[in-house]
Amino acid sequence: MAKKILVIDDDPDFVESVENLLEAKGYQVVSASNGKEGVEKAKAEKPNLILLDVMMNTKDEGFNVARQIHEIPEIKGTPVVMVTGVRKEMNLPFGFEPDETWLPVKEVLEKPVKPETLLSAVVNALK
Repeated sequence: MAKKILVIDDDPDFVESVENLLEAKGYQVVSASNGKEGVEKAKAEKPNLILLDVMMNTKDEGFNVARQIHEIPEIKGTPVVMVTGVRKEMNLPFGFEPDETWLPVKEVLEKPVKPETLLSAVVNALK
């Protein structure tokens, strides 16, 4: 049975390219265009992995969604990989590191992300 990946991102072009990439590798992909819809889909779909953007309705929405997912018992164990352009967009001199409390994710990838980098992160997160 194919592993299911939920992509939570408000950029339809990014979502489409990720869907094409992952489906070509045999993954089943579902998507949501904002955090609220993403959390609901995560609870309904029970994905094996979540790819999460940061800047959607608000500049920090993805950070809040990551913490929210981590607190919901039925999806708490689902690995999350953050894929974001927040550092570049906000001109931040630092990156983000996974943190058990503030940023409970497996990995943080910077957009634009190379397909092989994304695939590698997906494989590692699903181990």
